[in-house]
Amino acid sequence: MIPEDILNAVGAELKSFSKGELLFTEGSEPHFYYQIKSGAIKMNNYNDDGKEYIQGIFETGKSFGEPPLLAKVPYPANAEAIVDSKIWRLPKIEFISLLSNHPDIHIKFTTLLASRLYYKAVMVSEISNQEPEHRILRIIDYMKKQSGNVDQRATQSYRVDLTRQQLADLTGLRVETVIRTIKKLENKGELYIKNRKVYR
Repeated sequence: MIPEDILNAVGAELKSFSKGELLFTEGSEPHFYYQIKSGAIKMNNYNDDGKEYIQGIFETGKSFGEPPLLAKVPYPANAEAIVDSKIWRLPKIEFISLLSNHPDIHIKFTTLLASRLYYKAVMVSEISNQEPEHRILRIIDYMKKQSGNVDQRATQSYRVDLTRQQLADLTGLRVETVIRTIKKLENKGELYIKNRKVYR
């Protein structure tokens, strides 16, 4: 999102996080802007029974956690490294100054946040009202669009780099339901499986 040379110039720190390590926890106060140089981060919550719900997964080049930082409210979720990751971390005051001094980046952030709000609104509707097949296709199509890997001729397949468990946690389904539903969608030709990976 923000070019790395700009991040470096304004004093961002590049930190390493091991798989499973928390960057911040639900309820904690935000102090930094985060952007992924390499790796993947999930934002998640756990219910009273310990079931995980994944709010979102962010990969190389993506940022996360800005709404609480800008709104001056606690984090509504945890941020956890899915794999070993390198993350740019910029203190809030420098981040706000960067946005003020770079209107083009500020506009990109406004667009990004609007897109995330739209996604959240759509997913709330999907999870509460739609059948498992629809939920899974919707989340896969959203991720495909976000990846930029969309061929206008529809000849290029998108590989879903999520486990069945992660798909379950993103859609509010049980993992067994996800497995059965993916098989049904494959039989209908909506997606296919190769070497245990799902493609759309």
